[in-house]
Amino acid sequence: MRIGIAIPNTTPGTNGPLVLDWARRAEERGFAFVSTIGRVPYPSYDSLTALAAVGAATSRIGLLTNAVLGPTYPDAVLAKITATVAQLSGDRLTLGLGVGARESDYRASERDFAGRGAVFDRQLAYLRRAWQGEAVEEGDFPGERRAVAPTGKPVPVLIGGHGTRAVRRTARWGAGWTGAGGGPRRAEPMVGEVLDAWRRAGRDGEPRLLGLAYFCADAKFTDESDSYVRQYYAYAGDHADTIAEGVVRTPERIRGIVEEFAAIGMNELTFTPTVARLDEVDRLADLVL
Repeated sequence: MRIGIAIPNTTPGTNGPLVLDWARRAEERGFAFVSTIGRVPYPSYDSLTALAAVGAATSRIGLLTNAVLGPTYPDAVLAKITATVAQLSGDRLTLGLGVGARESDYRASERDFAGRGAVFDRQLAYLRRAWQGEAVEEGDFPGERRAVAPTGKPVPVLIGGHGTRAVRRTARWGAGWTGAGGGPRRAEPMVGEVLDAWRRAGRDGEPRLLGLAYFCADAKFTDESDSYVRQYYAYAGDHADTIAEGVVRTPERIRGIVEEFAAIGMNELTFTPTVARLDEVDRLADLVL
């Protein structure tokens, strides 16, 4: 099991220096990667911009968006930004991508919410071509075609979402699949479907299967932790309660969630903080690394 930790890019009380200190500490303690969560109309630090800075502040640790809402970006812009972050960080970027469920993210981005699935399908094909240096856009003269991103390795993509379309996208375009909040029970059916689709598609090796666990390793901040999670997921109705009740806050539950995700076949896990306190990195490392 590869274990990572998210930077607190959406957590109240975060500032720029904390994000960089958090990432440096995560690298020092041996986490495999740092990840992000994110949305648009929320006072958070942008995932790709934050990881560009983290890439400069660290040297080895992996960088993972979990997940960027792909259709909120124009294709060429997303291709250029992600290729830039990947190459400047020494190809440490993994791009978690999904479509999301909040219409507000699309209103704020001035993008169409209802058609996001079809846009995402086209975007995944576009990104692959753009990262390979293909001429994907019209140029300045009739018949001219131009590349939009510096040629390099394709950025590994983890597809987010629950349902048949996410399974299909993972088998065709993904290096693997990433589950959202909700714990092992919610992820388990998708793991089997992704593995079956991967094999039917003739893909080599095994897909990366990433779980997410919200955590708070200091019991003194339980109320603060619970309040943040419920507020962040308020749009989800009853599912917000499921996510909030799934936050792991004791040594036994924090260690146990690793075993639970491993037991359903997931091979990567990111712990996402619910309080923005730097010693959470050390507390978590002491328990799971």
